Amino acid sequence: MAMFRIDEAKPLGRIAPEIYGHFSEHLGRCIYEGIFVKPDSGIPNVNGMRTDVVEALKEIRVPVLRWPGGCFADEYHWKDGIGPLEGRKRMINTHWGGVVEDNSFGTHEFFELCRQLGCKTYINGNVGSGTVQEMSEWVEYMTFDGVSPMAELRAKNGHAAPWRVDYFGVGNENWGCGGNMTPGYYANLYRRYQTYVRCYNHDAPIKKICGGPNVDDVKWTKKVLKTCFGHPQPEDVHGFMDGLSLHYYVHPGGWKHKGSALEFTEEEWYATMEKALYMEDLIRLHGDVMDKYDPEKSVGLIVDEWGAWYDVEPGTNPGFLYQQNTMRDALVAAVTLNIFNNHCDRVKMACIAQMVNVLQAVLLTEGPKMIKTPTWYVFHMYRDHQGAQALPVKAEGVGAVGGSKMPAVQVSASKLEHGGILVTAANLSMTDSQTVRLDLGRTAESASGVLLTGEAHAHNTFDAPEAVKEQPLAVTVVDGAAEFELPPCGVASVCLT
Repeated sequence: MAMFRIDEAKPLGRIAPEIYGHFSEHLGRCIYEGIFVKPDSGIPNVNGMRTDVVEALKEIRVPVLRWPGGCFADEYHWKDGIGPLEGRKRMINTHWGGVVEDNSFGTHEFFELCRQLGCKTYINGNVGSGTVQEMSEWVEYMTFDGVSPMAELRAKNGHAAPWRVDYFGVGNENWGCGGNMTPGYYANLYRRYQTYVRCYNHDAPIKKICGGPNVDDVKWTKKVLKTCFGHPQPEDVHGFMDGLSLHYYVHPGGWKHKGSALEFTEEEWYATMEKALYMEDLIRLHGDVMDKYDPEKSVGLIVDEWGAWYDVEPGTNPGFLYQQNTMRDALVAAVTLNIFNNHCDRVKMACIAQMVNVLQAVLLTEGPKMIKTPTWYVFHMYRDHQGAQALPVKAEGVGAVGGSKMPAVQVSASKLEHGGILVTAANLSMTDSQTVRLDLGRTAESASGVLLTGEAHAHNTFDAPEAVKEQPLAVTVVDGAAEFELPPCGVASVCLT
């Protein structure tokens, strides 16, 4: 039996809702067809935003949305995407698929999408091919409430009132597609560019995100932080750097041979689980460096690209990164979100890549059809963790799986505002069920739960859209503790009082 002792008396800290954030890039069919459709598409929409997609995203309480990229951000020039549609520039999306980008989805459309979702906004600025002036004017265009050239241009384009930018990323992957920079060079650019990401409304400050490392590149982290926090020392970390990004994707077979999303062996299943668990090592690795410069943890670790990345589905554009989504992906999501919850003192935001039709998407569309993936259901089952107090959990009697030291069951727990305890658990075994016992150190008055389970390869299709979905979970109280059976490849959400 896998026993987990939950300590209500020593909360780890608040789980920032933004940990459950999402990422939407001008890549494949994420935005076009996935989120945004033309007026004559015949697909129900409000101001171009697909009604079915918006409603499904609202169900999982999307807290923040990152846009326009990704690699696309550092070749994006925001003025190409404003004004009358017929006057917007057409360009080739050289990063993703070599298709025509007509810029019909731009700044105004992004804020309209976030308005409909009721979520916070995360803009990524262009450092790789853009100028300080361009970035400064974009911030002015979006947020300045007064008399200025950019505010007047915004009003001319139909939006007199300013919007709120909650987060602003100064570049993206500047160690790679964002300019192939050295860490010292980028850090000095960050110091310069962030100066002109001005806060025009002090009641709605913009939190600035510095471009961080790729996977385990701790040398990048060390050099960037040393340069940014060296001489001259910023007077106040707040308003200078609020977050450092980290990107990490799970590739079961490695970067060059990622493997199929649908056809995988037991060995590949456990390789995937092992790599998903590696997220915790990365948080500790970079967190140790951050602690030296920011012991009070004022600067959050922002994991704004994460998820499983496989070979594209056969017959699709290789540059569109379209892949199916199975119970294996549900486990990747469950394990990763549990890790973020357990490290909420340092991880302040995360964005799964990506929202619709790209990589580990929560939704897939095909013309007027839409399906929820197993990953969507995990976000739905975990949604009440948002804003709750994370609780420490001590594991006892948890076996190992996959011929390694991987735990058979991995969990996180939080105390909800109404006083209940939410526990989310993932069974990493591909073949064996696990009996799970949750001990609060007191008698549990009640317990209920929901379960997501299925054979490892199970997934939803447009012909069978509910092959994988939530179902009730039988939870009993035995000697004051909650017990339940967690099937192989299973994810559970249990509420205790």
